[in-house]
Amino acid sequence: MSNNTQFNFGGATGVGSLPGEDAREAVKTATGSFEDFPFLPELPARGPGADMIGRSAGLLVEMYARVEPSGWRLGDRPGRDTRRARAWLREDLDAVEEFTQGYEGDLKVQAVGPWSLAAALELRNGEAVLSDPGACRDLAASLAEGLRLHLAELRRRVPGARLVLQLDEPGVTAVLRGQVRSASGYRTYRAVDRQVVEGTLRDLVAVHGDGPVVVHSCAPDVPFALLRRVGFAGVSFDFSLLTERDDEVIGEAVEGGLRLFAGVVPGVDAPLSDPAGSVMGVRTLWRRLGLQPGLLAQAVTLTPACGLAGASPDYARRALAHCVLAAKSLADNPE
Repeated sequence: MSNNTQFNFGGATGVGSLPGEDAREAVKTATGSFEDFPFLPELPARGPGADMIGRSAGLLVEMYARVEPSGWRLGDRPGRDTRRARAWLREDLDAVEEFTQGYEGDLKVQAVGPWSLAAALELRNGEAVLSDPGACRDLAASLAEGLRLHLAELRRRVPGARLVLQLDEPGVTAVLRGQVRSASGYRTYRAVDRQVVEGTLRDLVAVHGDGPVVVHSCAPDVPFALLRRVGFAGVSFDFSLLTERDDEVIGEAVEGGLRLFAGVVPGVDAPLSDPAGSVMGVRTLWRRLGLQPGLLAQAVTLTPACGLAGASPDYARRALAHCVLAAKSLADNPE
């Protein structure tokens, strides 16, 4: 059952990653920038285990991964890389607990979704988990249990927060189209049936019970219709990659209650226009779809286009602040 009509979110938030290696400074930035919708930042600059794949691999239950020259590979037992990923996550959670004392409101946490994780993690033979349907099922089940434990830990540390779970699925379109390359690079893995993709994602959404789950992809051709059917409360995407062929499905999704997490601020250092200019495209889309301007603030949360790990610390702070100002412009002047 879709839960995407139940939730209201803040007008702006971050996507996930930030530059730098200092967890306390990153969490201070994330909580200070978004008073009503902070997020748990990721700091991939710290090295393997702090990157999005390694961090999510560290959440797995009874499955372990280690770093090989070709990437992250599943192994038989927890090693140095797993321990490091889990230690960094504890450090991040300590910082979040410190900077959210007494906080009551939305708090977003991110993890890589089952299909992008299956495309990125290798089996012992060097091929992606994606190559083995049984391994994909085992990985999704392990991730689901890990997320349950992770969310429970966050509830304990930040009891006043409503947790918003974000699944990062930049690879889902390639999985659906059979575009994920094999280990040799000379072929691609077979496309996964849409019903299988939907069913697995639906199982992961169910992990959060009645809580909101959003999905993020900064890749082109986000499958909005499929993601809406799964029951996500929102879809986070790079707004600059939208085309008019997305109009119909986006209009239907918005009218059905799906929240758009529109990435309108560049994810790497770039000149920032005035806040009103940053949302001009969103207003244009709204007019093109024939939607009521008054729905804008109720249906759109503004974010950077993708994670900010590749940006300078100064730009990252300014980009997050810019999202807040742009969201205020959208709410104050929806026409």
